[in-house]
Amino acid sequence: MITLKQFMETVSYRITEGGDYGWSCYGENCHMLTSWNGLHDTGGWSVNIVFGTDTQTVFEVDVCDYQRHRAYRVINPDHREAYDREARDRGVNTDEAWDETRYIDLDVDSDWLEKARAIVEGQDYDTRVQIAVDFSDQDLLTYMKAAHERDITFNQFVEQAISQVIKQHQQENPA
Repeated sequence: MITLKQFMETVSYRITEGGDYGWSCYGENCHMLTSWNGLHDTGGWSVNIVFGTDTQTVFEVDVCDYQRHRAYRVINPDHREAYDREARDRGVNTDEAWDETRYIDLDVDSDWLEKARAIVEGQDYDTRVQIAVDFSDQDLLTYMKAAHERDITFNQFVEQAISQVIKQHQQENPA
């Protein structure tokens, strides 16, 4: 999970708002910090973190790119169920960041950090979502050989495989 230190470095230690976190899903003593550049459109962004003041546990982080209408977040997987349950009880649509902009949930901390840093610095960034994959050494060698035989990179091979599985799932489970 993202640390307070990583968050503070991402926003160059610039905090514009803060206060007690209003929900109880993460327990007592939760605080939220925000760094916002004051703009809602061209060049606008905000970065938020929710953490326990007693344990320093980070429960969630998000970054909003108002210019590109994108919002990325990471919710601590150990506390996601409690968050979702309280959201249901409150009747809150947790997918919506603002207006018609939906959150994009990220699973890889470095993906969130890369996006957040680029947004804060006003740089372009990769909008694709990183997925952590874990292969045995045997499988890794097999897949690397298969990528080599197709004259593509290993990352391209994995991306194609994941895309095929998603496409197959969508065909089998139409919305």
